[in-house]
Amino acid sequence: MSDRNVFVVGLDSLNKERLEHLRGAQNYRFHGVIEPAEVYDTEIFPIEDMLARAEAQLSAFGEPIDAIVGYMDFPVSTMLPLLCKRFGTRSTSLESLLKCEHKYWSRLVQREVIGDYIPRFTAFDPFDPQALHHIGEEGLYFPFFVKPIKSSGSRLGFRIDSPEDFEHAVSRLQEDIGTISEPFNFVMEHANLPDEVRAIDGGHCMAEEIIGGWQCTVEGYVFQGEVVPYGIVDSIRYPQVLSFFHYRYPSRLPDHIQEKMRELTRLVMAHIGYDDAAFNIEYFWDEVQDRIWLLEINTRIAQSHCDLFEKVDGISHQQVTVDLALGNLPDMPYRQGAFKVAAKFFYRVFFVDATVTRVPSVEEINALQQAFPGTVIALQTDVGMRLSSLPEQDSYSFALAYVWMGADDDASLEANYARLAEQLHFEFEDIVG
Repeated sequence: MSDRNVFVVGLDSLNKERLEHLRGAQNYRFHGVIEPAEVYDTEIFPIEDMLARAEAQLSAFGEPIDAIVGYMDFPVSTMLPLLCKRFGTRSTSLESLLKCEHKYWSRLVQREVIGDYIPRFTAFDPFDPQALHHIGEEGLYFPFFVKPIKSSGSRLGFRIDSPEDFEHAVSRLQEDIGTISEPFNFVMEHANLPDEVRAIDGGHCMAEEIIGGWQCTVEGYVFQGEVVPYGIVDSIRYPQVLSFFHYRYPSRLPDHIQEKMRELTRLVMAHIGYDDAAFNIEYFWDEVQDRIWLLEINTRIAQSHCDLFEKVDGISHQQVTVDLALGNLPDMPYRQGAFKVAAKFFYRVFFVDATVTRVPSVEEINALQQAFPGTVIALQTDVGMRLSSLPEQDSYSFALAYVWMGADDDASLEANYARLAEQLHFEFEDIVG
């Protein structure tokens, strides 16, 4: 049997290495489509041009194309159904994907089956001078949260506690929303949409009731119509701010809460009609009220969790993405990794902007990775870079490095990270805060 050709949109060296360790990878050949720097760029999304170039590259390939996959959010996630349809490979439909990624449509669909587990919400036009009034007419009052109909990461998300907060958020949204609304509208033009959804295009925003609690992510897939949640990862935030401190696997949520989240996941993904693809759903558990909230649905595996699954279960959950794209039931191991618990930590600075004058050297990074076996450190900045130029940041902090670690228990994991973090040395100048 000849090797299977798997094309990966935005393939970089780190993920190529992960993919080559998957079960069955000796029978696959992985090919990159579109340079990773382009799909990681969150300032511009030339999706029409990227699709044209991807189609040209794939059309010129002289052998069978067995799968086209990706592991990233917009624009990659929305390109995949279009490319797969064009070349006859497996993917969920564009409409089912948009029922997850178009935040307003997603809430409408969720409300049909799990209405008690979603917040109050409404859409609004950030260029409408009466937007705040209309939000109030829908029964949403301070505090509430606003974000674009389609966002990338935590970008352009704001907590609103006052009219002044709303004015600030709207000014930022008016300035920056076009970078994502125009390419998202291009994708929407290819889909069969209900009129009420088509009217709320990528230039609109969502206002939602504030929800919170213990945050986690249910990783899952749908294979031939069967929804399978296979892992739950906790998302731990820094105290008093919205920024993530670390992702931890496996979850420490009570068993009955995890089972309820799996049940909700099966209900909503089956209702959406999502099929033959991976996804993840972010939830909150409000421990005080003992209430579960669905935050949002993502139409991909979480790339941040790849190393966590490898450390605990024995393989990156990119196994799920590739197996599904090839028409196979995912071959994920369970608890066969080298560690009992794993985390991705975010090394951050808060509420300041600055120019970076020093980052840890290659030798320093290698020494730390050897001192803490299994650790992977990925710097996100370099000397001369302005922190505010970093892509995919939230509205409150800048992540200078990502650190993946494993351990035998939570206490050892956090203690090891604290020791490591003390030895990550950055320096700055022109500090503004």
